[in-house]
Amino acid sequence: MKNQAKEKTKENLNGESQNTTSKIDAIKELIFGENIQAYNSEFEGVKADILAKKEELQNLISTVESELLQNIDTLSTDINIRITDLENSVNDKLDNLDNKKVNRKLLSELFIKLGEKISD
Repeated sequence: MKNQAKEKTKENLNGESQNTTSKIDAIKELIFGENIQAYNSEFEGVKADILAKKEELQNLISTVESELLQNIDTLSTDINIRITDLENSVNDKLDNLDNKKVNRKLLSELFIKLGEKISD
């Protein structure tokens, strides 16, 4: 019973607020009339301009994003090539050091053999 009364009250309130809203709109139309229509058309123009600028900015952002990704890709490839070149250079220098460095054990064995040959 109470729920039905609340629902009727809401309906009445909703109905009255709708009537009030439509009355207010009618009064606005009478008082402002053409001015509101001019403002509405101007706002629509501004809205369309904003949407066009937004789309233009989104296109520019996606263009810049693709260019950045391409530049990052190129830079990554360049860095990988340089790292590979450095690794090869370090390996070559290590190989040269191994060739220049004499193994102490081998050198001691050679000296022992040389000493034995001299003593013979």
